[in-house]
Amino acid sequence: MSPQKVVVYAGPTVSPEEVRGVVPEARVRPPVARGDLLAEDWRPGDTAVIIDGYYRDRLSVGHKEILWLLGGGVEVIGAASMGALRAAELSPYGMRGVGSVFQMYATGEVDGDDEVAVLHGPAAMGYPTSTVAMVNIRHGCREAAKAGLVPAATGERIVEAAKARPFTHRTWDEMDEALGPGVREALRTLERMIGAGEWDLKRLDAMSALRAVDDRGAATPAPRPDGAALTGITHNEALRWRSRREYAPGRWMSDLDVLNAARLFGHDYPSVHEQVLTGLLRGFAEARGLAPQAYVHAALGVDDRSALPHALRSWLTETELVTLPVAEQFRSVMVRVWPVWQSADWRPIVLARLRDTDRWQEWSDIVARADETAERTRHRLVVPPPELCGKLFLRHWQRRGSSPVVEMARRGFFSVEELGRTVRRYFALDVQRGRDLRRN
Repeated sequence: MSPQKVVVYAGPTVSPEEVRGVVPEARVRPPVARGDLLAEDWRPGDTAVIIDGYYRDRLSVGHKEILWLLGGGVEVIGAASMGALRAAELSPYGMRGVGSVFQMYATGEVDGDDEVAVLHGPAAMGYPTSTVAMVNIRHGCREAAKAGLVPAATGERIVEAAKARPFTHRTWDEMDEALGPGVREALRTLERMIGAGEWDLKRLDAMSALRAVDDRGAATPAPRPDGAALTGITHNEALRWRSRREYAPGRWMSDLDVLNAARLFGHDYPSVHEQVLTGLLRGFAEARGLAPQAYVHAALGVDDRSALPHALRSWLTETELVTLPVAEQFRSVMVRVWPVWQSADWRPIVLARLRDTDRWQEWSDIVARADETAERTRHRLVVPPPELCGKLFLRHWQRRGSSPVVEMARRGFFSVEELGRTVRRYFALDVQRGRDLRRN
């Protein structure tokens, strides 16, 4: 059965046209870097093919990101370049390595990023390479010796000289200059045959990996050690990467940042929060064949005759304790103590609701203004620790008969420190707004 979605991360090794020539339905992405895998919306049964990846200009793709995909039922294939390197490291955890470069890393024949690293130009020019990969030089010298085109001893000299150079200086001209006229013809043979693709091991392996897409399960990975694939990556972090965007040069925001602005500064946000979580509560009840009230009673260990236990009264305002029916009091408590009893993440659903409002741009602008104010006051304003930031911000939510615990819960915050960690980005803006109000 064909995978639901195939995403291929490639650049200098194979072109998008070559990828689609083998896997027509593939979605071709640039070479993978830190966060790119988390930025994609994956489903069980999808396939990620990692061929090329960044080493220097951006942080390289993290092991935890790949483990996150594997844990979510995504097939991850690695070959040729960064993909081969990561597959050799993560094959015990389910990543599938394809090709000779992968085998070279897996067996310890080669070691180090420099074996597959090349300098290349920008995407707009098709990632033209200006250096040659060490694994291609090794492979080319072997093939040349087999074909009788280059003496084995000369090939060994070329490999030794190339390995001694930084990968940024593995050009044919520099190797020619270093080795002298005696190996010039051998170098020209290697340049011609690797350039034509016949001895381009990275490209050959990449094509093998693409052909392996429709051969899911052909290679059985080694059993995973118990608990070893724990990534530490949360759904919250993955959502942040998926929605992250550069809104101005060097400045980034995600949908979660916009959500935080709404939680902090949206006066009507608590009603949206309660509606969404009440809807989730109703869904959980229906999934178990229960009415919402019966589900709440079962979760809290109470019945129709029970009054609200004293320990739960702190989650309601004085007015709610007097005016709400007991059943509504229980429901409100369930919604406000969500992190305690229910691990389901409400953020994606709240975000979907907020994106449809006419205030999304207003909250996005708050994020941008917060970043601008923080940059402008960087050396003039000290941002306090999270707990103090949270305590200072709580003054905005003071209501008669309510409490900090209730007001935080109405916005999805469970502690002053958690609130403060969110507030820190907006601290300078909050201070500036306070000064403006006092002046007016």
